[in-house]
Amino acid sequence: MSGPQCCSNPPTLNPTSGSGHVEKLGGLDSYLTGSPDSKLAIVLVSDVYGYNAPNLRKLADKVAAAGFFVVVPDFFYGDPYVPPADGSHGGLPTWLKSHEAEKGFEDAKVVIEALKSRGVSAIGAAGFCWGAKVVVELAKGDFIQAAVLAHPSFVTVDDIKAVKVPISILGAEIDRMSPPEVVKQFEEALTAKYEIKSHVKIFPKVSHGWTVRYDVSDEEAVKPAEEAHKDMLEWFTNHVK
Repeated sequence: MSGPQCCSNPPTLNPTSGSGHVEKLGGLDSYLTGSPDSKLAIVLVSDVYGYNAPNLRKLADKVAAAGFFVVVPDFFYGDPYVPPADGSHGGLPTWLKSHEAEKGFEDAKVVIEALKSRGVSAIGAAGFCWGAKVVVELAKGDFIQAAVLAHPSFVTVDDIKAVKVPISILGAEIDRMSPPEVVKQFEEALTAKYEIKSHVKIFPKVSHGWTVRYDVSDEEAVKPAEEAHKDMLEWFTNHVK
C-alpha cells in the first residue's frame, strides 16, 4: 500500500516557517494563519511529514490571503515520519500503524468543533497524501462544506461514493498510490452522484506529492504546484461561504 512515493522529496522541516503562529486548537498544536475574525475556515491536513513543512505553511498563508482563517493541525503529536539517512523509506509501514488516518479523523472533528466555537460558520478541508484519507472521511458527514484531495493515499472508490459535500480531486500522472486509472474511477463515481458538485483533474508529468513537496528553486516543479494551489483556492472560494 505504501511505497517510496509517499516519502519522496522530504521537506526540511522548519517550525518557524510561515507568517502565522502555532497555538493549541482542539487540543492539538496547530499552525494558524489569516484573520481570526473570519467566519470562513480551511483545515489543511498534511502528508506524513507533518505541519512544520515550509511549502505547506506557505500554501496556508496563500489561502489565508484570500480571506480564510487557515489551520494546519499537528495530527502526529510531534512525531512526523522521518526517513532514514540512506534515502530509503524504511520504517514507514510501522510509522503508519501508529499514525492511522482514523485517529486523524477523530482529531479533525475536535478541531472543527473548536473552530465552530470561535464563530466560524463554514469550513473546508484539503488533504495531501496521508491527509486526503482524513478529509474524505470528513466529507462523508456534515463536518465540512467542501473538500479537496491532492494526490490521495489510501482513498478507495467506496470512500468517494460516500462523499456528501462538493469535492475536488487533484491527481498526478505519475502516482502509484492513486494512479490515473484509479482517479478516473473516482471521477466516474462522482459523475454518478449528480447531486454532489465535483471536480477531477489529472496533472500531466508530475508525481505523487507534487503540490507540497516541490523544489522551490525548480520552475518546472513550481508551476504545476501553483496551478494546483489555484484550483484548490477557487474550489474553496466557490463552496465555502
